[in-house]
Amino acid sequence: MFHFHQFQTRMMLAFFLLAAIWAPLSSAQQDAALHPKYNVHFFPLQVENQDLRIAFRDVQPTATSNGKTVLLLHGKNFSGFYWEPTIEFLAQQGYRVIAPDQLGFGASSRPDIHYSFHQMANNTKALLDYLGIQRVYVIAHSMGGMLGVRFALLFPETVEKLVLENPLGLEDYRKLVPYLPLQQQYEAELSQTYEKMRDYQKTYYPGAWKPEYEIYVRDQASVLGTGEYPRDAWSSALTYAMIYEQPVVYELADISRPTLLIIGQADRTVVGKTRLPSNLQSVAGQFPELGRKAHAAIKGSTLVEVPDCGHIPHIQKPEQFRSAVLAFFAAAPSPR
Repeated sequence: MFHFHQFQTRMMLAFFLLAAIWAPLSSAQQDAALHPKYNVHFFPLQVENQDLRIAFRDVQPTATSNGKTVLLLHGKNFSGFYWEPTIEFLAQQGYRVIAPDQLGFGASSRPDIHYSFHQMANNTKALLDYLGIQRVYVIAHSMGGMLGVRFALLFPETVEKLVLENPLGLEDYRKLVPYLPLQQQYEAELSQTYEKMRDYQKTYYPGAWKPEYEIYVRDQASVLGTGEYPRDAWSSALTYAMIYEQPVVYELADISRPTLLIIGQADRTVVGKTRLPSNLQSVAGQFPELGRKAHAAIKGSTLVEVPDCGHIPHIQKPEQFRSAVLAFFAAAPSPR
């Protein structure tokens, strides 16, 4: 028999859950809030019977338009926010720039769904269709590099050129890193702190951390202490599993679009690096070697190696990154 006190208890639990989800930021978090340069818009879509939304930046050229659009795909611990200096530069060169936050990241919904690069690619294509954009240059970084590969394979007619900036997935992490059950990954994500996030981001710039990089830690950490954080932690665990379980390295040779690889030579990023067996510590995450192998696999590709640079050339070495991108965009496609 269902008793009133049971109903009352459930209603109270529901109330506290909703209060947690919509809890306002603390004053300290408000003081640390980011002030993005570009407005964030929202694209509604339905995924797995859930009404969701994708946040995105849509920036028009600030110089004479060249009629081209650049799509920027962000990495695992970031959102479209860290592209803002790149957006500004590209807009000054006459490009329209689209920078979405993928589902589970930034200002987009954080649903409990089956995350996959196929799904992310389809969501991104739906966004472009919504905006009436038929062709794009793609710049894809880190986890976004895996998405960029999948997007180019699924929608080659949409991709004019593809730039892969220190992409993940150039090796099969399943062969290197011991498996971690999803619940354990979630518990690890729930234990995150600002200091842990900063320490991890420091590994992106080996020996070269600068105070101006702190804002990207603030972006990642902005959800800490809010009612949204458990959902964020769960999305983070699910997307870690996506990276681990869905390698793209075996399909690099299938890329048919002109491709530029920009590889910071000091990068040693490995998903799950702390779980690497000791005999693989010096083997995995060797981006100089991984970049050359990817260059050999992708027929007609161009490789730019950036010395003394870690995982994020567009932040650490912006001049070299931008010069390489503009030269690649301007060059006539090489025959395949």
